[in-house]
Amino acid sequence: MRGELGSKRACVRYVRNSHVELALVDVSECPGSGRPRPTLGSVPRTRRARLADVHELALGMPHVTVEHGSMANPIYQVGRKSFIYFRTPSKDAADPVTGERYDDVIIFWVPSEGDKLALTQDPDSPFFTTPHFDGHLSVLVRAAQLGELSVSELAEVVQDAWLCRASATRARKWLAEHPA
Repeated sequence: MRGELGSKRACVRYVRNSHVELALVDVSECPGSGRPRPTLGSVPRTRRARLADVHELALGMPHVTVEHGSMANPIYQVGRKSFIYFRTPSKDAADPVTGERYDDVIIFWVPSEGDKLALTQDPDSPFFTTPHFDGHLSVLVRAAQLGELSVSELAEVVQDAWLCRASATRARKWLAEHPA
């Protein structure tokens, strides 16, 4: 499909809770096509993150495909490896008072256990983990709490997730093209 897209791109058409509808359309048909696309290099640094930003940032990384889970939940992959996963409700991520399972949990892969601890042990961070994810290099965040992050903070988490799941060749190339 690469090279055949021309002026077409995957575009977020609709986002509600964890459901995202993507369409391959002419660039001019994408919402917001009159303004620059919020790519990793041009996102406003201070705006609070939104659910749509997760989708836009993930799609802004190279070689990304989107699979859909059993409940049509998006799973972003690079080289058939997931790096962002919209999780279905599960008993280990539930409201501590009501016991109601959260229906908006997003999983981001992280490069190391140290990164996981830094994100989950910071009292100002919306990221968390559960015993189910012990030993798994990932962190969880509720979509309802994304606004606690700036778009640039979210972009860094998305980039790190992509980098730790992409092939070494793809990661080196991306890092060379995006010096810190």
